[in-house]
Parts: sequence; C-alpha cells; structure tokens
Amino acid sequence: MNPSDECRLLVVGDQEAGSRIDSYLASKLEGISRSRIQRSIEDQEILVNELPVKPGYKLRGGDKIEVEIAPPPPVDIVPEPIPLHIVYEDDDLIVVDKPAGLVVHPGAGNWSGTLSNALVYHFDQLSGVAGRIRPGIVHRIDKDTSGLLVVAKNDQAHERLSDEFQARRVSKAYVALVYGSTEPRGDIDARIGRNPSNRTRMAVVKAPRGRTAHTSYEVTERFKDFTLLRVQIATGRTHQIRVHLALIGRPVAGDETYAAGREKNIKDPDIRRAVIGLGRHFLHSSDLAFRHPTSGEEMKFHSDLPPELASFLSGLKK
Repeated sequence: MNPSDECRLLVVGDQEAGSRIDSYLASKLEGISRSRIQRSIEDQEILVNELPVKPGYKLRGGDKIEVEIAPPPPVDIVPEPIPLHIVYEDDDLIVVDKPAGLVVHPGAGNWSGTLSNALVYHFDQLSGVAGRIRPGIVHRIDKDTSGLLVVAKNDQAHERLSDEFQARRVSKAYVALVYGSTEPRGDIDARIGRNPSNRTRMAVVKAPRGRTAHTSYEVTERFKDFTLLRVQIATGRTHQIRVHLALIGRPVAGDETYAAGREKNIKDPDIRRAVIGLGRHFLHSSDLAFRHPTSGEEMKFHSDLPPELASFLSGLKK
C-alpha cells in the first residue's frame, strides 16, 4: 500500500445490513464518489471479510470492510507536451505505441507525466466514459511494458470498444523474453487477484478472491539462458502475463517485481549486466486486432520491438 493511501476498517452494524456496499461506502467516505468507490471495488482495493466482492454486494451485520483508496486525484488532467507515437488515427479512435516507462493514467505517486497528460495535450476530443483522469483510456498496459493500445475519441466508440474487450473479441499478442527454457507451447489458467500480503502486487489466488485469467504462449526462439515467447491473453488482468509466467517458473526477464534477483543465475557477466541495464522488463505489446466501433471493419496493428529490446536480443545472438 502506498503510504499516502487512505486505509480504513469499517464494521457494518445490524441496522445497516441489506445496503449495497457502494452506497454504504459513499455515505461513509467523505469526498469520494460512488463511481470511484465502484472502480476501487472492481480493482480489489476494497475487501469484505478479506475477500473481494461486487459493487452490488448486500452487506450483512458484522461484515468487516477494509478500504484502501488513494487520495483524490487532481480535478483536471494538465496537458503536457509528451511525445507520442501515433500508429493510427481517425474520427473515433487512436492507436498509440506506448514506450516503456510511461504510466497510462494518473494514480497514487503519478499525478503527472502520464499518457493521459499527453493525450489531452495532443487531442482536442477524447471520450469521457472512464472519467476525468482517464480520458479516452479503453484498456491499459503496465508502466514498463511497451507497445500498442487503443484510445477512444468519443463515448460511443469507447463503449463499443469496451464491449469488444469484455466479450473477449479483441486479439492481443505480446513478445516476452523469459528466464530459462520451456516447452514449445502451453496454456495457463489461474485466477489472479491482489496479493493479500502485499497489496501493490498481484498473485495467483483461489476463488472467490481471484478473477479468471487465461494466458497461452508459444516459443519463437531459444537462447542459452532465455526463451523468447509469443504470448496471447484472453483476459486482461493486472500484471497477468508477468504473474502467470512467474507461476510456471519462467518469469519475464528484467521484471523486478516478480523475478527480482533472477539475473544472478546468469553466468555470463556481460549478459547479467545487460539485464540489469535494461531498466525495464522484456514485455512488449506487439499485435492488436479489433473491430472498428463504427464501420465494423477488422483493424490489425503490429509494433516491432523497441530499440532497447531489439539490441538486447542481438547481444544474446553473439
């Protein structure tokens, strides 16, 4: 938990039993909107009896509600002239090739310098479906993951794209370099939720705490200490690929959260230094395909590896 987050424990009285949890918390947490509370419930920042629930959960007397919400963000996003690599743009959407190191939208500890700040600087119109601090943001990729994501310019496009994601009709493929060797292909089905002992991390957890998550992968190239994979995800859970690959003992190279210290097992000192020098994990959103929200046309986009990842791979081939 970030030290600046608000952390409270509330115990539901018998007279409050039967209330929806989102309504109950909106009346208890001053200055925090019901919609923000609902997002926090979905993000598992709010637990009931140490378990995640839905925003419509009906409270029972004696329920213990753990609330962990970051302080309110700025009211408006400040436009910032951050360069963007625009792969495609029309009246409804934008496809951006995000560099590693760029946070997608403001949050605790990152109120500026985000993709959202860049978007409001470069574009006059963005959808408002996701709220003021997430203008146009339909889906996210991690800060240190590079590659493709789609942004909506208007509310109708946003809602239709969101429906496509929820129906799992959007194709998302990634390039991942992992430590060690693995079988030619595989599938991982394991629920993901917040790590109960470290709320800033995700973990494989059992139902009902975790949410369903499916990842498939196939080997594209092998190296002495690494394997290059093409990874596809049917769901989009936070840190999904990184958590799932760590689960099978093949964490993403350079991942300081789920593979900390793994580079110490590499005998070649030059390669070991190169991993540390990457300053990011080796995960890139390379391919994105979806139906256009207005025309229904199938849209397909590809992004080559950024220079730092391509250079690292070249070093492994020497």
